[in-house]
Amino acid sequence: MNNLLYVLLMAQPAEGQSPYQGFIMLLLIIVVFYFFMIRPQMKRQKDLRKYREALQKGDKVVTTGGIYGKVDGIKDNYIIVEVDNNVKLKIDKSAILKDSSDISTAK
Repeated sequence: MNNLLYVLLMAQPAEGQSPYQGFIMLLLIIVVFYFFMIRPQMKRQKDLRKYREALQKGDKVVTTGGIYGKVDGIKDNYIIVEVDNNVKLKIDKSAILKDSSDISTAK
């Protein structure tokens, strides 16, 4: 790593080439990386956090394990999900992924 940094710092720009061109390209790569990877991921995490905070009794949910159910109770760190009649599971809030009402279920 140190050798690469040394080579990059000591490299002389080609004749007619701006010494700032390499820095500008590096900056451009960082900006593109931010707008196409980091920013969308942060937006998804923010939306998911808002969804988990807005959960109410009766909402249909899907967990990270693929369990479909309906919210029966909400506590500080966990949610009680009713999977079937008289079958309730205690699930951590961080395991709730999305609302299952938008998923079509074929019968």
